[in-house]
Amino acid sequence: MSDGSRGRRTLGGLTARVAALGLTACVIVGPLLSLALWSLAERWTYPAAWPQRLGLRYWSRMLTADFLDPLKTGLGIAVLVTAAALLCAVPLGYALARLTFPGRTLVLLAFLLPQAFPQLPVFAAATREFYRWGLAGTVTGVVLVHLVGGLVFAVWTMAAVFRSIDPALEEAAHNLGASATRAFLTVSLPLAVPGIVASALLVFLYSLDEFTGTLLVGAPFVTTLPVYMYTASQGYELQIASVTALVLMVPGAVLLLLLERVLRAEYLTFFGRI
Repeated sequence: MSDGSRGRRTLGGLTARVAALGLTACVIVGPLLSLALWSLAERWTYPAAWPQRLGLRYWSRMLTADFLDPLKTGLGIAVLVTAAALLCAVPLGYALARLTFPGRTLVLLAFLLPQAFPQLPVFAAATREFYRWGLAGTVTGVVLVHLVGGLVFAVWTMAAVFRSIDPALEEAAHNLGASATRAFLTVSLPLAVPGIVASALLVFLYSLDEFTGTLLVGAPFVTTLPVYMYTASQGYELQIASVTALVLMVPGAVLLLLLERVLRAEYLTFFGRI
C-alpha cells in the first residue's frame, strides 16, 4: 500500500471520529445548553431567537416551599424505597446466587417483568387496585410503586455480587466452626458491601427520577420533583421546568460517578451467569 493511500485512509478515519464526536456533543451538550438558557431567560417572546432579558429570578424559586417541598418528598421516598429494596434484595440475592431450587430461573425472570412491559399500562392497572386499598394519593402507595421497579435493579445486582464471591471462603468459615448465619455475616456480607452500595445507588437514583408511577398513584397529594417539573411544563412555565431538570441532573451525575467507583468489573461479568 502506498504512502498516499495510507494517508487518505488515516485522514478518513480521523474525519469520521471528529464527525462522531461532534454529533455526540450536539446530542448531549445541545439539550443541556438549551435547558441552561431557558433557566436564565426572564423574558423570551416569539419570534426572538435570544432571550430579551437574562437573570436568576427563576433559580431563586429553589428557596421557596413550592420547590423545596417536592424535593424533600422525593428524597424521603427515595430513602424509604432504597432501604426496603435492600432489605428484600440482600437475602434474596444471596439465595439466588447460592441455592439451586426448582423455579429459580422463573423467580429471576419475575423481577424483570416490571421492565419488560410499557410502564404506563402497568402503573395504570396498579393505580386502580391502589384506589381499592386506599393507597392512592399516599406516600405508602408511591413507595410501593417505586419498590416494584427498584427491586429489578437491587435483586439482579445483589445476585451477581454474591455470585462473584468464592463459596470456598464460606466453606473455610464452616470448617472453623462458624454457623451458616455467622459465615454469611462475617465473610460474604462484608465482601458484598461495594455491591450493596452500588445497588443502593441504582435504586435511589431510580426512585428519585421516577415519574409515571408517582403521577398516577400519588397525584394530586404526593408531588416529587419530576411531577413538579411536568406540572410546570404543562403550565408553560418552561423556566421553572428547566431549573428543575437541571437540579435533578446533579444527584444523578454525582451518584453515577460514585457508582463507577464502587461497581466492580467482576460483578458485571456475573450478570450473565446468575
